[in-house]
Amino acid sequence: MRLAALPLLLFAPLIAQAAALSICTEASPEGFDVVQYNSLTTANASADVLMNRLVEFDAASGQLVPSLAESWEVSADGRSYLFRLRPGVRFQRTAWFTPSRELNAEDVLFSFQRMIDPTHPWHASAPNGYPHAQSMQLPALIEAIEAPDPLSVRFTLAHPDATFLATLSMGFASIYSAEYAAQLLAAGTPEKLNSQPVGTGPFILKRYQKDALVRYVANPEHFAGKPAADALIFAITPDANVRLQKLRRGECHIALSPKPLDVQAAAKDPSLQVLETPAFMTAFVALNSQHPPLDDPKVRQAINLAFDKASYLKAVFEEGATPADGPFPPNTWSYAGEPPGYPHDPERARALLAEAGLAQGFSTTIWTRPSSSLLNPNPSLGAQLLQADLADVGIRAEIRVVEWGELIRRAKAGEHDLLFMGWAGDNGDPDNFLTPQFSCAAVQSGTNFARYCDPALDRLIAAGKRSTDREERSRLYKEAQAIIRAQALWLPLAHPQASVLARKEVSGYQVSPFGRQDFAKVAVKR
Repeated sequence: MRLAALPLLLFAPLIAQAAALSICTEASPEGFDVVQYNSLTTANASADVLMNRLVEFDAASGQLVPSLAESWEVSADGRSYLFRLRPGVRFQRTAWFTPSRELNAEDVLFSFQRMIDPTHPWHASAPNGYPHAQSMQLPALIEAIEAPDPLSVRFTLAHPDATFLATLSMGFASIYSAEYAAQLLAAGTPEKLNSQPVGTGPFILKRYQKDALVRYVANPEHFAGKPAADALIFAITPDANVRLQKLRRGECHIALSPKPLDVQAAAKDPSLQVLETPAFMTAFVALNSQHPPLDDPKVRQAINLAFDKASYLKAVFEEGATPADGPFPPNTWSYAGEPPGYPHDPERARALLAEAGLAQGFSTTIWTRPSSSLLNPNPSLGAQLLQADLADVGIRAEIRVVEWGELIRRAKAGEHDLLFMGWAGDNGDPDNFLTPQFSCAAVQSGTNFARYCDPALDRLIAAGKRSTDREERSRLYKEAQAIIRAQALWLPLAHPQASVLARKEVSGYQVSPFGRQDFAKVAVKR
């Protein structure tokens, strides 16, 4: 039986009694079986608090560091990766599962074979598929996974891949309990993995009420030590203004995805602190190249030319972001600053529409989310600005506001025309933007929101992954960026500053440039 969630008005005294860390978040997770989803909101509520991976990416050093694997070896030909697992790691004890053994190679094999092997008994259990594994082309890349002994796992790749190790730090590469999975399969309830998760991470899920809260307790057996907070609460608060109000009242200790004006206001409040870092993210509008007339590059170029990006940035990001010209943030090592992005040129936009046989314009739709986020601080205003600019060149666009979980689901199915979206890299590698957003495999998995599959672009992306020479990879990726710009697959918007608001008594929190959340070392002075 599921316990009813406590009213939000009781949060403050509950927090004080339970020594909990409360986080005001902007949306509900889609579920807790992270391999099925690709949104950052879901990864933060599942992979980053409940799970661990073989390796992790340390944003401070820019290096991959040991996690569930304490060491690894790569063969000279770049095709074999041998991981030595950390001994003594235990899966979480929950109301629905008590582990009988420690983590071993069987758990790693299950976690990956489930995603890449169509004959695996768990493969068909994910109704949403495995979007990241598919878009990163793991089924074709991983030739074999073996366990030489209980604490060793060997991956054999079909070919060298410079991004493989970094890919293993992504949320979808979290390690699951094969023992718990076998228990669920025997009971005929595999779907419970999405609502009753078990991991090795710093926190254990206790309760989830959609659009209200997620409650966790500290994992006393976490291999890196018990978290600083006894409990963790995600107070789901879609309105950024309400998040700030709750932070000021002490109902939340940390508020995510603040609006730029809220950042400025918090900086003047002696009870609050502003934590910031340049974000490894890009906000954009995806143009669905499979929906006529958006299948014509001239039409997509016209949309880019029609948009007044400078006015958009000033109104929506309030000077809290830099303009985007393409998919990569400027701090990406293969960023191509030339040629620059499309200028604001409505006259040229009208001419291109005429060349495309659309001198009288056409009708389309703009999809956006209802709640604000770091990559879309004011969804309503942004959509209205785009709508007005398109109308100025004869394009009649209807705005459709779709709840976040539904928006992601339907966008992955390719139902949208123009889609306000954002992408955050997970590991500092530029391929983390290219493969998930522009490869042909990502059209099938749904993460390629432009729905564009081009053999030439696909070859460049694949060649960049296979090369271990950074200079060569940069050259290939710059060629890929030129194709993406010429085809106008996105209307690039902004690269924001990653900002988080916290109360002064909070310590130990570090802002991630990837938007990932680590609360294990966060403490609140009492």
